[in-house]
Amino acid sequence: MEKGYIQIYTGDGKGKTTAALGLGLRGVGNGLKVIMVQFLKGNHTSELDSVKKLEGSFEIIQIAGHKKFFWQLSLEEKVEYKEKLQEAFKKVSMLMVSNDYDIFILDEILGALKNQMVTLEQVLELMAKKPNKMELVLTGRDCPSELIEKADLVTEMKEVKHYYSTGVKSRKGIEF
Repeated sequence: MEKGYIQIYTGDGKGKTTAALGLGLRGVGNGLKVIMVQFLKGNHTSELDSVKKLEGSFEIIQIAGHKKFFWQLSLEEKVEYKEKLQEAFKKVSMLMVSNDYDIFILDEILGALKNQMVTLEQVLELMAKKPNKMELVLTGRDCPSELIEKADLVTEMKEVKHYYSTGVKSRKGIEF
């Protein structure tokens, strides 16, 4: 890749992680090496099984290590998680500058920011470290204007209609 850009997938609609995974799969299909770091997802999701089949080309690291959604964590669990995430953030920063990856996806980094697990300054610093030839993708709701300003492409996923509102539960293979 001659030049990499910064992309943000944000908004309250479904599909931010799915879009990032699709971009990663397209990259693998073109011989690129991809990493996705999932900041708030702790449950086992089907994409983990899919990516295992692409070993060596696409890697997913889940920081959470818990079986609950973030909003279900107790205050004590959130404090522990913040410490764990801060430690992992140092590793993410080192991986970013290692030049081992062509596409670097920070899944739910915006959620980690909103929930004060990382700071705006940390995310801006990480964006500034992006190697020139790397594509960087950030996902999550509520993207601050400071990050939008630094990005090259921003897509806002907007929920227009969703079957959750009719009582449909998350379905294996579709939502997880």
